[in-house]
Amino acid sequence: MNERQAVTKVFAERYKAANKKQKKVILSEFIDLAGYGRCYASYLLRINGKQVTSSKASPVNGRKVTKRRRAREYDSAVFTDLKKIWAIMDCICGKRLEPMLKEVMPILKTNAEIEISETIRNKLYKISAATIDRLLSQERKEHQIKGKSHTRPGTLLKSEIPIRTFSQWSDKKPGFVEIDLVGHDGGDSYGEFAQTLDITDVSTGWTDMQAVKNR
Repeated sequence: MNERQAVTKVFAERYKAANKKQKKVILSEFIDLAGYGRCYASYLLRINGKQVTSSKASPVNGRKVTKRRRAREYDSAVFTDLKKIWAIMDCICGKRLEPMLKEVMPILKTNAEIEISETIRNKLYKISAATIDRLLSQERKEHQIKGKSHTRPGTLLKSEIPIRTFSQWSDKKPGFVEIDLVGHDGGDSYGEFAQTLDITDVSTGWTDMQAVKNR
């Protein structure tokens, strides 16, 4: 390994001092001697003696240089306290939670709802709404209750049906509506649960909703 590094250093010094035509000759000689591929050999001659950083360790002058990773500012301790506050605030989104943190944290501490260290409190004071949503994305998925549509789709797409019932469908004129029934069953349609009958005018976007029990 040391011999290859010494040979690379000698060829690199010649390579850097040569003109374009001479570099091709030097590169070919280096490939024949070291057995490297042309692209990799050219890369070694160019970067020899330079400091190189990458996501993977790369040899530079006999040493391995690794990319320095940025320390995480919002660690697990910050996440734990943020999750508690988020749950107390009814799992609101980051855009609503972020401006409220400075106000609610002292209140929650006074009422013994939470215990937050000064270090974590200062971090939460400057956390962004986007970071809040990113940190809580998995928690939000686990707590999210999705409505389930109980309207069965037709066998053909609307655009593929050539015949209209009693009048031609016109998306440009008000009065043509689409109707859907959404069940709020939390993913389990067994038993009784509320549903929402949704009616939307295709042209104007006007929507009316009515809660119903079962069907």
